[in-house]
Amino acid sequence: MYSEGMSTSANASTPERLIESTRELLWERGYVGTSPKAIQQAAGAGQGSMYHHFTGKPDLALAAIRRTADEMRAVTEQVLGAEGSAFARIEAYLLRERDVLRGCPLGRLTMDPDVIASDELRAPVDEMLAWLRGRLAEIVQEGLAGGEFAAGLRPQEVASTVVATVQGGYVLARASGSPAAFDTAVRGLLALLSPGAPVTPASPRP
Repeated sequence: MYSEGMSTSANASTPERLIESTRELLWERGYVGTSPKAIQQAAGAGQGSMYHHFTGKPDLALAAIRRTADEMRAVTEQVLGAEGSAFARIEAYLLRERDVLRGCPLGRLTMDPDVIASDELRAPVDEMLAWLRGRLAEIVQEGLAGGEFAAGLRPQEVASTVVATVQGGYVLARASGSPAAFDTAVRGLLALLSPGAPVTPASPRP
């Protein structure tokens, strides 16, 4: 989702270097592929230092995942909370600069069996995505109230579609080795959402 690099100053504290190094490794290798030794080497910290500050890899990974989720939420809110129409803010979110071929630092963790099997590690990922769907739904509702979107749209469904398009776009881009697949996906969704686009009203639910 985000192109901002995760970097740590050489003067940062040992816990800070450990967390930032873990964030990078989780994004690059996933949880399973991130070993304590690799974390220590990347952080320039010894085994004793690591286990002095964290009880183990799961504890350190949780701190790293939480920080990534918090950062992503803050960056996303800067875009979604900016001035402009509902469509313009959703457009800005979909078209913002991303390191597409690296994938989403949180979304990639949903494919990691050890993360999915852990309620604790999975929670920050689930909470961030739930927040994002909710925030997008609020904006779609604003657009409906202002007459920007066709009345047949359902805010929660549109929000889920936006998130699914972004996450699926990462997969398509990584599979093809080109960001073009991501761009095509998000621009296709924007064409469907653009004011005046025809929308088939949803069938009443039982």
